[in-house]
Amino acid sequence: MSETPETPQKFVVPIGPQHPALKEPGHFEFSVDGEIVTGASVRLGYVHRGIEKGAENRNYAQAMYLMERVCGICSHVHATAFALGTEKLAGVTAPARAQAIRTIVAELERLHSHMLWLGVAAHEGGFDTLFMYSWRDRETVMDLLEAITGNRVNYSVNLLGGVKVDITPELADQIRKGLDFLEERNQHYLKVVTTDETFLGRTQGVGTMTKEQAFLTGAVGPTARASGVEIDIRVHAPYAGYPDFPVNLVIDTAGDLLARFVVRIKEMQESCRLIRHILDHMPETELTVRMPRRIPAGETISRVEAPRGELFYFIKSNGTDQPERVKVRTPTLCNWGSVINFAPGHKLADMPMILAGIDPCFSCNDRLISIRRNEQDPQLWSWEDLRQYGVQYYK
Repeated sequence: MSETPETPQKFVVPIGPQHPALKEPGHFEFSVDGEIVTGASVRLGYVHRGIEKGAENRNYAQAMYLMERVCGICSHVHATAFALGTEKLAGVTAPARAQAIRTIVAELERLHSHMLWLGVAAHEGGFDTLFMYSWRDRETVMDLLEAITGNRVNYSVNLLGGVKVDITPELADQIRKGLDFLEERNQHYLKVVTTDETFLGRTQGVGTMTKEQAFLTGAVGPTARASGVEIDIRVHAPYAGYPDFPVNLVIDTAGDLLARFVVRIKEMQESCRLIRHILDHMPETELTVRMPRRIPAGETISRVEAPRGELFYFIKSNGTDQPERVKVRTPTLCNWGSVINFAPGHKLADMPMILAGIDPCFSCNDRLISIRRNEQDPQLWSWEDLRQYGVQYYK
């Protein structure tokens, strides 16, 4: 709580970096007038792990598995973005069957991510029954991913130049049976979130963001599409198997928390449809092609649609077997503006669900650290001083 002669008393509620409502560390400060939020700020960087710098000290194959560990929930899409960018630099295109398998696993991962988010968001609003049901049902997706890849997290499907796993007819039948169950459950979830009066009271008209505001703040993914922004990298810049297996764009125009629930649940239904279509029309090709060990010098970008939105990779090669620079921009960074800018005017009790509404991933987001220097301390930090602690500076 702070007060000056020029300004009235202001009460600030800190949340984090360690807090029961946060699944990962982040620090939020909400200025409140009674129960109404009047201002918001966020401090990130608590789980910065130096992954980008680490990629510069590994060869391309090792770096791909490192980038896969940026996030456990969307690990496959990170590896896919890195593989596609590296293949572009090398002038190599993975076989059609490999691209189709990349797409199947990506859509299963989208199902997993959205179902996990549905449970977390429901839990933040006090709907623990929906949380338990959705997390129980997502075990079906994780079982399918384990059957395909051998792993429930960090699937390691990709190779540079293709994939390392195939989908047999027996696996395809197992996937179809799993999709039958998931489609039925998704219809139930859609009915619950659109008809339950208590749930509607916590989501309808809460955290509303217009289409113009979504463009202004740079929102991406389901957060933006819930406000009517018709942008999906799978549709507008298709990659992997999406050119051969198009996606139907899912949007809503309400722009509130309810719309974000509806968009994600409908996206799960679309993912089920797309996986079935790919399984029924699987290309008959090899799984890999040869990749050069040394990647020709050059720069490239790679854009993919992660479950949370557009994932952007910049890769620079100096002609060796190690990347010179790998820069990752994740969708969470783009969506923070929608929380900070539109929190004022809402009740403090709405903040957990508004935060959960963008499906934030702190470990995905954190690519830098913030250093606050005490002005009364005569010690002046230089970059030479900071380097001894492993702090890196890129122009």
